[in-house]
Amino acid sequence: MEADGFVRRRRMTAEPGSGEPGVATASAEAELRWFGTRFFGVSEGFIGSLSPRIGESEPQTVQVHASMDSSDISEPDYEGLPQGASTSTHMLAGAVAGIMEHCLMFPIDCVKTRMQSLQPEPAARYRNVLEALGRIVRTEGVWRPMRGLNATAIGAGPAHALYFACYEKLKKTLSDAIHPGANSHLANGTAGCVATLLHDAAMNPAEVVKQRMQMYNSPYRGVSECVRSVWAREGAGAFYRSYTTQLTMNVPFQALHFMAYEWLQERLNPHRLYHPASHVLSGALAGALAAAATTPLDVCKTLLNTQESLVLGAAHTHTHTPTHAQISGLGQAFRTVYRLGGPSAYFKGVQARVIYQMPSTAISWSVYEFFKYAITKRQQEKRRSQATPPTLADK
Repeated sequence: MEADGFVRRRRMTAEPGSGEPGVATASAEAELRWFGTRFFGVSEGFIGSLSPRIGESEPQTVQVHASMDSSDISEPDYEGLPQGASTSTHMLAGAVAGIMEHCLMFPIDCVKTRMQSLQPEPAARYRNVLEALGRIVRTEGVWRPMRGLNATAIGAGPAHALYFACYEKLKKTLSDAIHPGANSHLANGTAGCVATLLHDAAMNPAEVVKQRMQMYNSPYRGVSECVRSVWAREGAGAFYRSYTTQLTMNVPFQALHFMAYEWLQERLNPHRLYHPASHVLSGALAGALAAAATTPLDVCKTLLNTQESLVLGAAHTHTHTPTHAQISGLGQAFRTVYRLGGPSAYFKGVQARVIYQMPSTAISWSVYEFFKYAITKRQQEKRRSQATPPTLADK
């Protein structure tokens, strides 16, 4: 990236065949100007003040070379990782971002799951997020909101690694095809949707285990017991019972999320530099918008994942079906939610979902962008060291 640019400039400003000292001096000054501005943040004025030390001859030539470089004196192409960076770079940054996002916000996620229950027990009826969290800690223990965290961490690492790697690759490929040299909202949304397919395939089993352990009076003592019990009683298909619902929710969620994030970045960070405040704000607002819009689907997903006994009993009473039958499929979940709670039931837990999603997406994007920035900077420094410019004495 930057090292390549420096090599190109070396070739442009030091072409053989010209024995004029003015041209050589101009080349040296233009080269020093570019190098100082690009790498050390030195101002044009300061670099210009070095001109008398290099030489006064051929001032017109100096101006020509400087103007040729001025169009390229911009910040590094931070938005795309350096050429030669492997897909594992994106995967590593994505995995760390995903694990941090889910682990830091896990207590709020526990509250969200409980508040989405259609038939909660009297002791598990909460007015708001803070009241719910305080009561859970007081009555069930300080570590109760963290049950299922290990299952989430195990699933979030590979899920987000696939997610971000796929998104970055497709975003660049589709943007080049749809709108070369510029950002494309269609490319961003499409890349987010495709990345979601891989993310949910890796994350869905962990979601099932996590939500069953988060429910009030969960009968499972640990993750391994939950996995064995679900497998024995409901079969392997139980871990993917909500997969189509998860996709139906997450595809529009991620499309809205990525398009809103990229749109906000265009306005808050138009030069696409590493700017933590803009990444946090863009991520939080994009996450809030997408979370609120897709809450009805999240309620249905929670119902399919948890298969609460009270909900199953009430649903089968209404439909006169056997009480042991499971709720399966998005259509049945939608009908069950409506029968048991009416239209307002589709937005149960919307407050908790938005409160959870805003910091989650802010954490995810800021951590991911930081790792991307750090990796980019390291690659640039490595290339810079491999293409160290000659000293003035060598000229």
